[in-house]
Amino acid sequence: MDALLSLTQTAGLLLAALLVTLAPGPDNLLVLSLGMARGRRQGIAFGLGCAAGCLNHTLLAALGISALIAASPSAFAALKAAGGLYLVWLGVQAIRNARPSGATAPAGAPESNVQLFRKGLIANAINPKVVLFFLAFLPQFVDHARADAGLQIVQLGLLFTLQAALVFAGIGWFAGRIGERLARSPRLALWLDRVAGGVFVLLGARLLSDG
Repeated sequence: MDALLSLTQTAGLLLAALLVTLAPGPDNLLVLSLGMARGRRQGIAFGLGCAAGCLNHTLLAALGISALIAASPSAFAALKAAGGLYLVWLGVQAIRNARPSGATAPAGAPESNVQLFRKGLIANAINPKVVLFFLAFLPQFVDHARADAGLQIVQLGLLFTLQAALVFAGIGWFAGRIGERLARSPRLALWLDRVAGGVFVLLGARLLSDG
């Protein structure tokens, strides 16, 4: 049974993770803005993608790759540039494709939930600040008197991902409810899309400019 997390580890991780996930941050803001602009299902899909990105950070932390990235200024800078540019690209696409509710999308069919899930996953997975967060956060709950530390980190990361999925899905659902009511006005729906795109661009620019 030493291979499994103890009740104390599980409770401690879940409490801390819930507080961290609920605290205002880039992921919450992205899910909130997209949910209001696109609707409940789309907000949930993007939120679940963001949560799934935590699995990438868990794996990196368990394998020690996160520590290598943190110790390499060039690798960290490259990851930061990739993450920032990706968010800016998502924002520009959202602004370019913004349209009043009921209008036909310029490029044809709107994005599917699978596409939004994938975008949320990538946006979280290549965020260097989340890489560093997992590197510092998960080891705090490792019990060195128990099983292999890497195995514990994997389990801790899975727990974090599960609670993040519930929180982000909840944010996406509630944001979507609000957005769907506001979007009854075609012009307001257009501006919701533009605001969501602007949020992505601003967060991407902030990541790129953060020294």
